[in-house]
Amino acid sequence: MKIIKSFFNSNIKIIQVKKYDDNRGFFIENYNYKKLKNLGIYDNFVQDNFSFSKNNGIIRGLHFQKPKKDQSKLISVIRGSILDIFVDIRKKSKTYGKYQSYKLNESDFKLIYIPSGFAHGFRVIKKNTLVMYKTSNFYSPIHEQTIKYDDKKLNINWGSNKNIITSKKDKNGIFFDRFKSPF
Repeated sequence: MKIIKSFFNSNIKIIQVKKYDDNRGFFIENYNYKKLKNLGIYDNFVQDNFSFSKNNGIIRGLHFQKPKKDQSKLISVIRGSILDIFVDIRKKSKTYGKYQSYKLNESDFKLIYIPSGFAHGFRVIKKNTLVMYKTSNFYSPIHEQTIKYDDKKLNINWGSNKNIITSKKDKNGIFFDRFKSPF
């Protein structure tokens, strides 16, 4: 494992996972606490989540959990492809309200580490996409918040605006200018 790119003063990390090929197929070690610790990631991940999206154009996010149940995430794509979006919601940060994006797919064997203090979402860019992410805290519906994915102030480029499919929760997220960051 090695960091190949970072965003927001190295808070968000893109990690390349080593792939071992042979005549049977391949092997990867997708999670190793000691190796992540050597990369400066000290979170104790306690929950694995899988997200399956049937269609291209599905947007999930922008989600986060408030303290004391805030979460760091370690994201990988098992099948398909996504455009991953992360928004800085740390109110004292120089990059507060700014976003960055990164494409992940099934064949690049990369992980994205997103610490707490960032809202997260993604757009599916290939049918039948399966995303796995580890979280550093358990899901808590009363601590979860959603920021509108299409908020004009954030002006996120999700790629194509055609065929967007999202949940009612994501459509009804809070506008960023009404958002009060707990971070």
